[in-house]
Amino acid sequence: MKSPQEILDIARRTISLEREALNQLSTQLSADFEKLVQTILNLKGRVIVTGVGKSAIIAQKLVATFNSTGTPSIFMHAADAVHGDLGIIQKDDLVLCLSKSGNTAEIKVLIPLLKQGHNPLACIVGEKESYLAQQSDFVLDASISKEACPNNLAPTTSTTAQLVLGDALAVCLLECRHFSKEDFAKYHPGGSLGKKLYLKVSDLSQFNEKPQIGIGASIKEAILEITKKRLGVVAIVEKLEIRGVITDGDLRRMMEKHESFENLKAVDIMNTRPKTIEEDEMAVAALQKMKQHNITQLIVTKNNEYKGVVHLHDLLREGIL
Repeated sequence: MKSPQEILDIARRTISLEREALNQLSTQLSADFEKLVQTILNLKGRVIVTGVGKSAIIAQKLVATFNSTGTPSIFMHAADAVHGDLGIIQKDDLVLCLSKSGNTAEIKVLIPLLKQGHNPLACIVGEKESYLAQQSDFVLDASISKEACPNNLAPTTSTTAQLVLGDALAVCLLECRHFSKEDFAKYHPGGSLGKKLYLKVSDLSQFNEKPQIGIGASIKEAILEITKKRLGVVAIVEKLEIRGVITDGDLRRMMEKHESFENLKAVDIMNTRPKTIEEDEMAVAALQKMKQHNITQLIVTKNNEYKGVVHLHDLLREGIL
Protein backbone atom coordinates (compact mmCIF):
# COMPACT_ATOMS: atom_id res chain seq x y z
CA MET A 1 0.00 0.00 0.00
CA LYS A 2 1.32 3.42 -0.93
CA SER A 3 1.72 6.05 1.77
CA PRO A 4 -0.32 9.30 1.53
CA GLN A 5 2.80 11.17 0.44
CA GLU A 6 3.62 8.60 -2.23
CA ILE A 7 0.08 8.86 -3.63
CA LEU A 8 0.37 12.64 -3.86
CA ASP A 9 3.79 12.32 -5.50
CA ILE A 10 2.34 10.01 -8.17
CA ALA A 11 -0.46 12.47 -8.87
CA ARG A 12 2.00 15.38 -9.15
CA ARG A 13 4.26 13.36 -11.44
CA THR A 14 1.32 12.54 -13.73
CA ILE A 15 0.26 16.17 -13.94
CA SER A 16 3.85 17.27 -14.57
CA LEU A 17 4.34 14.74 -17.40
CA GLU A 18 1.12 15.78 -19.11
CA ARG A 19 1.89 19.49 -18.68
CA GLU A 20 5.31 19.01 -20.30
CA ALA A 21 3.68 17.17 -23.21
CA LEU A 22 1.24 20.04 -23.75
CA ASN A 23 4.07 22.57 -23.75
CA GLN A 24 5.76 20.52 -26.45
CA LEU A 25 2.49 20.22 -28.36
CA SER A 26 2.36 23.93 -29.17
CA THR A 27 5.73 23.67 -30.94
CA GLN A 28 4.43 20.84 -33.14
CA LEU A 29 1.74 22.93 -34.83
CA SER A 30 2.28 23.20 -38.58
CA ALA A 31 0.72 24.82 -41.63
CA ASP A 32 -1.63 21.84 -41.83
CA PHE A 33 -3.47 23.13 -38.76
CA GLU A 34 -4.19 26.51 -40.37
CA LYS A 35 -5.16 24.86 -43.67
CA LEU A 36 -7.55 22.51 -41.84
CA VAL A 37 -9.23 25.44 -40.09
CA GLN A 38 -9.74 27.21 -43.42
CA THR A 39 -11.07 24.03 -45.03
CA ILE A 40 -13.62 23.46 -42.26
CA LEU A 41 -14.71 27.11 -42.37
CA ASN A 42 -15.48 26.69 -46.09
CA LEU A 43 -17.02 23.25 -45.64
CA LYS A 44 -20.58 22.77 -46.92
CA GLY A 45 -20.99 19.56 -44.97
CA ARG A 46 -20.08 18.33 -41.50
CA VAL A 47 -16.99 17.16 -39.64
CA ILE A 48 -17.17 13.39 -39.12
CA VAL A 49 -14.92 12.49 -36.19
CA THR A 50 -13.80 8.88 -35.80
CA GLY A 51 -11.43 6.73 -33.76
CA VAL A 52 -11.01 3.44 -31.89
CA GLY A 53 -10.67 2.71 -28.18
CA LYS A 54 -9.69 5.69 -26.01
CA SER A 55 -9.32 7.81 -29.15
CA ALA A 56 -13.00 7.15 -29.89
CA ILE A 57 -13.93 8.53 -26.47
CA ILE A 58 -11.93 11.71 -27.13
CA ALA A 59 -13.57 11.89 -30.57
CA GLN A 60 -17.02 11.90 -28.96
CA LYS A 61 -16.04 14.76 -26.68
CA LEU A 62 -14.71 16.77 -29.64
CA VAL A 63 -17.97 16.21 -31.53
CA ALA A 64 -19.87 17.66 -28.56
CA THR A 65 -17.53 20.67 -28.47
CA PHE A 66 -17.76 21.28 -32.23
CA ASN A 67 -21.55 21.09 -32.23
CA SER A 68 -21.93 23.45 -29.29
CA THR A 69 -19.64 26.06 -30.85
CA GLY A 70 -21.06 26.25 -34.34
CA THR A 71 -19.29 23.45 -36.26
CA PRO A 72 -21.76 20.70 -37.26
CA SER A 73 -20.20 17.36 -36.37
CA ILE A 74 -21.04 13.65 -36.06
CA PHE A 75 -19.21 10.80 -34.31
CA MET A 76 -18.53 7.58 -36.22
CA HIS A 77 -16.79 4.68 -34.50
CA ALA A 78 -14.03 3.38 -36.76
CA ALA A 79 -14.86 -0.26 -36.03
CA ASP A 80 -18.56 0.23 -36.82
CA ALA A 81 -17.83 2.18 -40.00
CA VAL A 82 -17.06 -0.98 -41.98
CA HIS A 83 -20.34 -2.54 -40.81
CA GLY A 84 -22.68 0.05 -42.26
CA ASP A 85 -21.87 3.33 -40.50
CA LEU A 86 -19.93 4.59 -43.53
CA GLY A 87 -23.34 5.73 -44.72
CA ILE A 88 -23.05 8.60 -42.23
CA ILE A 89 -20.51 10.29 -44.49
CA GLN A 90 -21.98 12.56 -47.18
CA LYS A 91 -20.14 13.98 -50.20
CA ASP A 92 -19.50 17.43 -48.65
CA ASP A 93 -18.24 16.13 -45.29
CA LEU A 94 -14.70 16.10 -43.91
CA VAL A 95 -13.40 13.17 -41.87
CA LEU A 96 -11.22 13.74 -38.82
CA CYS A 97 -9.57 10.54 -37.55
CA LEU A 98 -7.96 10.24 -34.10
CA SER A 99 -5.32 7.59 -33.42
CA LYS A 100 -2.20 7.30 -31.30
CA SER A 101 -0.32 4.88 -33.54
CA GLY A 102 -2.10 5.50 -36.83
CA ASN A 103 -1.42 1.86 -37.68
CA THR A 104 -4.22 -0.13 -36.05
CA ALA A 105 -6.04 -2.82 -38.02
CA GLU A 106 -9.29 -0.87 -37.92
CA ILE A 107 -7.60 2.23 -39.32
CA LYS A 108 -5.92 0.30 -42.13
CA VAL A 109 -9.26 -1.19 -43.17
CA LEU A 110 -11.14 2.11 -42.86
CA ILE A 111 -8.83 4.52 -44.68
CA PRO A 112 -9.06 2.95 -48.18
CA LEU A 113 -12.84 3.00 -47.87
CA LEU A 114 -12.78 6.66 -46.89
CA LYS A 115 -10.50 7.52 -49.79
CA GLN A 116 -13.03 6.05 -52.23
CA GLY A 117 -15.47 8.79 -51.28
CA HIS A 118 -12.92 11.55 -52.01
CA ASN A 119 -13.78 13.30 -48.74
CA PRO A 120 -11.00 15.45 -47.23
CA LEU A 121 -9.22 13.42 -44.54
CA ALA A 122 -7.56 14.97 -41.48
CA CYS A 123 -5.98 13.24 -38.55
CA ILE A 124 -4.82 13.87 -35.01
CA VAL A 125 -2.11 11.24 -34.74
CA GLY A 126 0.77 10.33 -32.45
CA GLU A 127 3.02 8.89 -35.17
CA LYS A 128 3.85 11.26 -38.04
CA GLU A 129 5.21 8.43 -40.20
CA SER A 130 2.20 6.17 -39.68
CA TYR A 131 -0.12 4.82 -42.34
CA LEU A 132 -2.88 7.21 -41.23
CA ALA A 133 -0.60 10.25 -41.43
CA GLN A 134 0.66 9.31 -44.88
CA GLN A 135 -2.89 8.93 -46.22
CA SER A 136 -4.27 12.15 -44.65
CA ASP A 137 -4.63 15.53 -46.34
CA PHE A 138 -4.07 17.34 -43.03
CA VAL A 139 -1.89 15.99 -40.22
CA LEU A 140 -2.08 17.38 -36.67
CA ASP A 141 0.92 16.09 -34.74
CA ALA A 142 -0.10 14.76 -31.31
CA SER A 143 3.13 12.85 -30.68
CA ILE A 144 4.39 12.59 -27.12
CA SER A 145 7.60 11.32 -25.57
CA LYS A 146 6.00 9.26 -22.78
CA GLU A 147 2.66 8.22 -21.37
CA ALA A 148 1.98 9.13 -17.77
CA CYS A 149 1.35 5.43 -17.18
CA PRO A 150 4.51 4.04 -15.51
CA ASN A 151 4.48 1.15 -18.00
CA ASN A 152 4.18 3.63 -20.87
CA LEU A 153 1.14 1.68 -22.09
CA ALA A 154 -2.21 3.06 -20.92
CA PRO A 155 -3.31 6.05 -23.05
CA THR A 156 -2.99 9.01 -20.71
CA THR A 157 -0.73 11.76 -21.98
CA SER A 158 -1.56 10.80 -25.58
CA THR A 159 -5.32 11.23 -25.12
CA THR A 160 -4.75 14.53 -23.33
CA ALA A 161 -2.77 15.72 -26.36
CA GLN A 162 -5.58 14.65 -28.71
CA LEU A 163 -8.13 16.47 -26.59
CA VAL A 164 -6.14 19.69 -26.42
CA LEU A 165 -5.46 19.74 -30.17
CA GLY A 166 -9.15 19.17 -30.82
CA ASP A 167 -10.09 21.97 -28.42
CA ALA A 168 -7.58 24.27 -30.13
CA LEU A 169 -9.22 23.46 -33.46
CA ALA A 170 -12.72 24.15 -32.07
CA VAL A 171 -11.68 27.48 -30.52
CA CYS A 172 -9.98 28.63 -33.72
CA LEU A 173 -13.16 27.85 -35.66
CA LEU A 174 -15.26 29.58 -33.01
CA GLU A 175 -13.23 32.78 -33.13
CA CYS A 176 -12.96 32.81 -36.92
CA ARG A 177 -16.76 32.60 -37.09
CA HIS A 178 -17.12 35.40 -34.49
CA PHE A 179 -19.25 33.00 -32.47
CA SER A 180 -20.89 35.16 -29.78
CA LYS A 181 -22.41 34.58 -26.35
CA GLU A 182 -25.81 34.89 -27.99
CA ASP A 183 -24.90 32.17 -30.50
CA PHE A 184 -23.73 29.99 -27.62
CA ALA A 185 -27.08 30.46 -25.88
CA LYS A 186 -28.93 29.16 -28.96
CA TYR A 187 -27.11 25.84 -28.66
CA HIS A 188 -27.48 25.64 -24.85
CA PRO A 189 -31.10 26.70 -24.16
CA GLY A 190 -31.52 24.17 -21.38
CA GLY A 191 -28.24 24.74 -19.56
CA SER A 192 -27.47 27.28 -16.87
CA LEU A 193 -24.94 29.02 -19.12
CA GLY A 194 -27.49 29.48 -21.86
CA LYS A 195 -30.17 30.64 -19.46
CA LYS A 196 -27.88 33.37 -18.17
CA LEU A 197 -27.64 34.65 -21.72
CA TYR A 198 -31.29 34.55 -22.82
CA LEU A 199 -33.65 34.26 -19.83
CA LYS A 200 -35.36 37.53 -18.92
CA VAL A 201 -36.95 38.63 -15.66
CA SER A 202 -40.42 38.48 -17.21
CA ASP A 203 -39.85 34.82 -18.16
CA LEU A 204 -39.76 34.06 -14.42
CA SER A 205 -42.07 36.63 -12.84
CA GLN A 206 -45.02 35.84 -15.12
CA PHE A 207 -45.52 32.53 -13.33
CA ASN A 208 -45.55 34.06 -9.84
CA GLU A 209 -48.46 35.45 -7.87
CA LYS A 210 -48.79 39.24 -7.94
CA PRO A 211 -49.14 40.38 -4.31
CA GLN A 212 -50.60 43.89 -4.02
CA ILE A 213 -52.81 46.06 -1.86
CA GLY A 214 -54.23 49.55 -2.18
CA ILE A 215 -52.80 52.73 -0.70
CA GLY A 216 -55.37 52.73 2.12
CA ALA A 217 -54.95 49.10 3.15
CA SER A 218 -54.47 48.05 6.76
CA ILE A 219 -51.58 46.13 8.24
CA LYS A 220 -53.84 43.10 8.56
CA GLU A 221 -54.58 43.22 4.82
CA ALA A 222 -50.85 43.44 4.11
CA ILE A 223 -50.11 40.41 6.31
CA LEU A 224 -52.88 38.37 4.72
CA GLU A 225 -51.69 39.22 1.19
CA ILE A 226 -48.05 38.35 1.99
CA THR A 227 -49.19 35.07 3.54
CA LYS A 228 -51.49 34.17 0.65
CA LYS A 229 -49.07 34.96 -2.18
CA ARG A 230 -46.03 33.41 -0.40
CA LEU A 231 -43.35 35.64 -1.90
CA GLY A 232 -42.37 37.44 1.28
CA VAL A 233 -43.47 40.83 -0.04
CA VAL A 234 -46.51 42.88 -0.99
CA ALA A 235 -46.62 45.96 -3.23
CA ILE A 236 -48.66 49.02 -2.32
CA VAL A 237 -50.11 50.13 -5.64
CA GLU A 238 -52.03 53.23 -6.68
CA LYS A 239 -53.19 53.62 -10.29
CA LEU A 240 -50.88 50.77 -11.35
CA GLU A 241 -47.81 52.56 -9.95
CA ILE A 242 -45.68 51.38 -7.05
CA ARG A 243 -45.94 53.56 -3.94
CA GLY A 244 -43.99 51.22 -1.71
CA VAL A 245 -43.52 47.65 -0.51
CA ILE A 246 -43.77 45.73 2.73
CA THR A 247 -41.63 42.65 3.29
CA ASP A 248 -41.52 39.97 5.96
CA GLY A 249 -38.59 41.86 7.44
CA ASP A 250 -40.62 45.10 7.64
CA LEU A 251 -43.31 43.26 9.62
CA ARG A 252 -40.76 41.86 12.08
CA ARG A 253 -39.25 45.31 12.60
CA MET A 254 -42.73 46.76 13.11
CA MET A 255 -43.48 44.23 15.85
CA GLU A 256 -40.21 45.17 17.60
CA LYS A 257 -41.10 48.89 17.57
CA HIS A 258 -44.86 48.80 18.26
CA GLU A 259 -46.71 47.00 21.03
CA SER A 260 -49.94 47.35 19.08
CA PHE A 261 -50.36 47.79 15.34
CA GLU A 262 -54.16 47.69 15.09
CA ASN A 263 -54.32 51.36 14.16
CA LEU A 264 -51.39 51.27 11.72
CA LYS A 265 -51.84 51.40 7.98
CA ALA A 266 -49.67 49.78 5.38
CA VAL A 267 -48.34 53.20 4.35
CA ASP A 268 -47.02 53.72 7.89
CA ILE A 269 -44.40 50.99 7.60
CA MET A 270 -43.90 50.58 3.85
CA ASN A 271 -40.55 51.11 2.18
CA THR A 272 -41.07 53.94 -0.30
CA ARG A 273 -37.88 53.17 -2.21
CA PRO A 274 -38.12 49.47 -3.01
CA LYS A 275 -35.54 47.64 -5.10
CA THR A 276 -37.01 47.15 -8.56
CA ILE A 277 -36.01 45.71 -11.89
CA GLU A 278 -37.45 46.18 -15.38
CA GLU A 279 -39.17 43.08 -16.76
CA ASP A 280 -37.06 43.15 -19.95
CA GLU A 281 -33.77 42.92 -18.05
CA MET A 282 -31.87 39.62 -17.98
CA ALA A 283 -32.58 37.24 -15.12
CA VAL A 284 -28.87 37.15 -14.26
CA ALA A 285 -29.06 40.92 -13.64
CA ALA A 286 -31.77 40.24 -11.05
CA LEU A 287 -29.44 37.80 -9.29
CA GLN A 288 -26.64 40.36 -9.22
CA LYS A 289 -28.98 42.97 -7.76
CA MET A 290 -30.21 40.60 -5.07
CA LYS A 291 -26.64 39.76 -4.10
CA GLN A 292 -25.67 43.43 -4.05
CA HIS A 293 -28.47 44.37 -1.67
CA ASN A 294 -28.64 41.07 0.23
CA ILE A 295 -32.33 40.54 -0.54
CA THR A 296 -34.38 37.63 -1.85
CA GLN A 297 -36.91 39.33 -4.12
CA LEU A 298 -37.29 42.27 -6.48
CA ILE A 299 -40.35 44.19 -7.62
CA VAL A 300 -40.76 43.84 -11.38
CA THR A 301 -41.82 46.95 -13.28
CA LYS A 302 -42.34 48.27 -16.77
CA ASN A 303 -42.08 52.04 -17.08
CA ASN A 304 -42.81 52.29 -13.32
CA GLU A 305 -45.95 50.16 -13.69
CA TYR A 306 -46.14 47.22 -11.29
CA LYS A 307 -45.79 43.89 -13.10
CA GLY A 308 -45.03 41.39 -10.34
CA VAL A 309 -42.23 39.87 -8.28
CA VAL A 310 -39.13 37.84 -9.10
CA HIS A 311 -37.79 35.73 -6.22
CA LEU A 312 -34.40 34.16 -5.55
CA HIS A 313 -36.10 30.76 -5.64
CA ASP A 314 -37.03 31.38 -9.29
CA LEU A 315 -33.36 31.83 -10.11
CA LEU A 316 -32.35 28.78 -8.09
CA ARG A 317 -34.94 26.67 -9.88
CA GLU A 318 -33.49 27.66 -13.26
CA GLY A 319 -29.91 27.03 -12.13
CA ILE A 320 -28.87 30.68 -12.51
CA LEU A 321 -26.32 30.81 -9.71
